Amino acid sequence: MEWKTDILGNEFRQLTVNQGLDYDGPVRCTVVRYAKSPGKGRGVLYVHGFSDYFFQAHVAKMFYAHGYDFYAVDLRKYGRSILDRETMFQVKNLREYFDDIQAAIGAMKDENIHDVVLMGHSTGGLTASLYMMEMPDDSIRGLILNSPFLTWNMHPLVIKFGIPVVKALSHLWPHLKMRSDTTNRYAASVARHLGGEWDYDTNWKSDVLPAVTAQWVAAIDNAQKALRNGTIKVPVLLLHSDKSAGGRDGMDKFRKADGVLNVVTMAEAGRKLGPNVEEVTINNGLHDLVLSRKEVRDVVFDAIFRWLESIFPEG
Repeated sequence: MEWKTDILGNEFRQLTVNQGLDYDGPVRCTVVRYAKSPGKGRGVLYVHGFSDYFFQAHVAKMFYAHGYDFYAVDLRKYGRSILDRETMFQVKNLREYFDDIQAAIGAMKDENIHDVVLMGHSTGGLTASLYMMEMPDDSIRGLILNSPFLTWNMHPLVIKFGIPVVKALSHLWPHLKMRSDTTNRYAASVARHLGGEWDYDTNWKSDVLPAVTAQWVAAIDNAQKALRNGTIKVPVLLLHSDKSAGGRDGMDKFRKADGVLNVVTMAEAGRKLGPNVEEVTINNGLHDLVLSRKEVRDVVFDAIFRWLESIFPEG
């Protein structure tokens, strides 16, 4: 295996890791790292969300400026890791991603990073939380959750009755498509070509969320249920916006809110992940908090680095 120049430019490197076969054929993940290193032996591993990949170069540079090596992983069937014949995002069980996380941690250890902080966004936060509860690596010192997908953003009756029906159907028709959000208001709060601030590959992070399958719904719901009254032993930093946007809300609200998840139920679930959870509410934060406008993401980074000082008091 060999590190190569990444699509983000000369400051980044990528490593392709073949992960054998699954029910769909060969799979792989891709580890990305910021090429500069503070040389302190500690680093952050970032896990992206659904219909997403790592493109947030400013996050890597911010961690480097504060003395942390930075790595990210594009999970199997996402972003840099997609193979031509694969169905994007297909998953039966979120535990399938554990090997990808472990491969990235192994790459970090090979480069003398032995103190790791795991950071997950949205479904990446759900997966990272499940990983930390079920098979944590001894090198991981803390978990940062950026708007984790710990609960459904649906009417309670849909969650109580509709989700079980979809899960039952998933056994017979795993690839049955579920209706997706047909609006692009969240994307418009992020993407430069829609009036936001950020550039990224819309083949890997589409303007409109793709339809999900019954199998995917079952995988998410099973993971969420497994985390109830969780037993994550490492310190957890739970970050989320102060409000959600949806329905008939206009763009003004979408630019100052979580346009994907329910922040109230997310926070309730997040507080139960373990005995040491610190919750920080970010006023006017987007779903991906580090993509919020500058004055908001500055607050996000301040919260992260203040919390990290408690994990690494030696500086």
